[in-house]
Amino acid sequence: MTTDIAIHLKQQLASGRASLKEGFESRPNPSRLLRDHSDLVDDVLQTLWDSSSPPADAALIATGGYGRRELFPHSDIDLLILIDGPLSPDQQEWLSSLIGSFWDSGLEVGHGVRTIEECIDVATQDVTVQTALLDCRYLRGSRTTCRRLQSRIQSSLDPVRFMDAKRFEQDQRHAKHQDTPFSLEPNLKESPGGLRDLQVILWIAHASGIATVWRDLVRIGLLEDDELRSLRRQENLLRNLRIRLHYLAGRREDRIIFDLQAGLAAQLKLTARGNRRSSEILMQRFYRAAKIVTQLNRILLQNLASRLSPEREIETHDLNERFRVRADLLEAIEEQVFARDPKSILECFLLLQQHRDLRGMTASTLRALWRAVPNSGSALRESAAARLMFLQILQQPRGIVHEFRRMNQYDVLGLYLPEFGRIVGQMQHDLFHVYTVDQHILMVLRNLRRFTMTEFAHEFPQCSQLMNAFSRRWLLYIAALYHDIAKGRGGDHSALGTRDARRFCRHHGIAKEDMQIIDFLVKNHLLMSSVAQKQDIHDPDVVRNFAEVVGSVRRLVALYLLTVADVRGTSPKVWNAWKGKLLEDLFHGARRILSGESIPIEGMIAEKQEEALRLLRLYALPDDTKNAFWRMLDTTYFLRHDPQEIAWQTRNLHYRLESSSPVVRARLSPIGEGLQILVYCRDRESLFARICGYFEKSGFSIVEAKVHTTRNGYALDSFLVLGSGTGAHYRDLMALIEKELAEKIVDKGDLPLPLGGRLSRRVRHFPISPSIELRPDERGSHYSLSIIASDRPGLLYGVARILSTYGVSLRSAKINTLGDRAEDVFLLSGEILNQPVKVVQLEQDLLSELQVKGAVGEYRSVSPIPPVPLRGTARQ
Repeated sequence: MTTDIAIHLKQQLASGRASLKEGFESRPNPSRLLRDHSDLVDDVLQTLWDSSSPPADAALIATGGYGRRELFPHSDIDLLILIDGPLSPDQQEWLSSLIGSFWDSGLEVGHGVRTIEECIDVATQDVTVQTALLDCRYLRGSRTTCRRLQSRIQSSLDPVRFMDAKRFEQDQRHAKHQDTPFSLEPNLKESPGGLRDLQVILWIAHASGIATVWRDLVRIGLLEDDELRSLRRQENLLRNLRIRLHYLAGRREDRIIFDLQAGLAAQLKLTARGNRRSSEILMQRFYRAAKIVTQLNRILLQNLASRLSPEREIETHDLNERFRVRADLLEAIEEQVFARDPKSILECFLLLQQHRDLRGMTASTLRALWRAVPNSGSALRESAAARLMFLQILQQPRGIVHEFRRMNQYDVLGLYLPEFGRIVGQMQHDLFHVYTVDQHILMVLRNLRRFTMTEFAHEFPQCSQLMNAFSRRWLLYIAALYHDIAKGRGGDHSALGTRDARRFCRHHGIAKEDMQIIDFLVKNHLLMSSVAQKQDIHDPDVVRNFAEVVGSVRRLVALYLLTVADVRGTSPKVWNAWKGKLLEDLFHGARRILSGESIPIEGMIAEKQEEALRLLRLYALPDDTKNAFWRMLDTTYFLRHDPQEIAWQTRNLHYRLESSSPVVRARLSPIGEGLQILVYCRDRESLFARICGYFEKSGFSIVEAKVHTTRNGYALDSFLVLGSGTGAHYRDLMALIEKELAEKIVDKGDLPLPLGGRLSRRVRHFPISPSIELRPDERGSHYSLSIIASDRPGLLYGVARILSTYGVSLRSAKINTLGDRAEDVFLLSGEILNQPVKVVQLEQDLLSELQVKGAVGEYRSVSPIPPVPLRGTARQ
């Protein structure tokens, strides 16, 4: 074998692949490309084999996807070199030269060299190897040897054991992908609803000797013609996407990663619609295809199981005139029941809730449901009995989340509620939601349901207590279904969703009082989190105004429960103990007001001071210890700090009120997460910026800053910071932070430029257009600065540095990070804020700082932060 042959074949392979790519781009045909690519590689391998003088009894065999003639542009080329026995030294040299020639010709091969007995032994122990050999295809060499292997593989197969192993393997694979295709970067091959779910069906059918192609399943009655058409459409789409991913990435890439989503959408000629990106439309198309594949996979696997393991005569019993129980599965007595009586579509889910022993539906019932759903929409929605059943499903003591997920999977939920159907598979690139809209809604429903379950009471004890005391909890479930249902339509999704919810309530005969609370929750589902995270909830006026909008304790409880469930349902990274504490404090403050227990400011301060004194006595400090320190503080300080903080700061500062060096103290945060940092020093320019710079550099995120200036001209600042690690990790860092931050504060050098850092891939490809709003508060003494931007390392320091440059002083800050999205609010003061020209310059500099440098995606515009509808003072 000469090098010239390999070089020639490498050129031939490259030219052939380029021609295939060009042909695919001009006239896409995924099946033909996979087949033609396999044939091209066949030619190269066969030529190399023929040039190598192989042993007469050896055979070259294609396995895996290549064996099926489904070779994607950059997929591995799986080969088996089948030999009859141990190789002689000369044959070993031949083999080494042959494998080298494969790579020299430009083929990336994965190969095994085995005898038939070795193949059988390995296949018996590893179902993955057994599956690859099931797809084996003769390429060159001894046909007899290849046929002997194929015969031995088929005879060694136990179809039932193979099916059980493949189903278990599929369950494990699905679990690895969180049992959902609705991830941000789904895997076209391995995720639930991916190509592997289709291949599993044919593998089992092949191993059983009943089918090797889809048409065979139709011939034997396991697949209907319309199901075949749907299956082929989805298979074609998934293959098309995977081929294009390989070409776009220039390598094997089976995930629809952020980097390639926009390019993939462009190749499919998808364009943005309204405020939806083309990439979001692409992802919705994939998610809907994956749902269909998942459903067909379930139906066909059940059918195959019934055929391969025919159960002995099983006793059935009727539940009613339409449904019966067969082997712990719900079965329609007559398959036409769904088409003839549409309310039965919802009835089957209600029965699954009411009978704990039922594990699901039989394959025949699933198929009948799948066939009936597309043609039953209007009849189902207009059925009075169906409306009653839908409300019954919401009111059952168990199975609500499970059956709603099942209804969504089978497209029943979108059929019954068309407004829900529009948001199925709709991705939200707002940098904090990591679920599609429909999955987020079902996650919020799941969180509300967990509040009702005693086994989860330890997670949120207060929510569990409130939920179990709340009458007609199903009203909250309806609010959860509708709170984000208008996402993606443009405009205010809360207002649009409220109209949808009202229509639902009228359609289902819900009482006026109950409709009003659903209306309130959907319209105001963002209110509580906005007030808690963006306003000063220690200001009695803020709490009072919030309480006035809410109007009643029952509404407050409902809004609090929905808010906690909603925030927790956006992303695992969004919820933290600080957000929980803010919502809890706002809830308790508003409930006191709505219950008529409002305390005047003077009484509130007196209560805090008395409690702080009690805590100081625990440290054997006399009551007059606090006198000098407290004289340096004003009413605002006592309003914004709780008794624990007041006592802690008094204990650390009462004996060094005129300290010439900074006092920095750290403690584990009382909320149970993060550190609380106290900084006390003579006030100076750029102090806040220097502190921010230190925390950014040290890898901590500031989530709250309380900035106060004492009457003797000292800065008294408190920060809550979060980082990675356990409580012990935080404890180990406290002494280091106290030392390093004190040194940083006394630094007299210029403020360094922001260090920046690596952007998250999501921010890099889907940045949001930053927005700022600078306006005076209602007292006219300070200005409120609100920003929305893509979060990134150094963002807060960059903002603080610009404010310092303009001589703007910070009074407080609410640092709200939602995944990869920052929504921060600052209370400012300074002379330049009364100078319009300077204010314009400041805004321009801030906007420039907030822009994401190095982003490769288009900016998504965000609306300016809407003012929260509270009356009176709203000092932030």
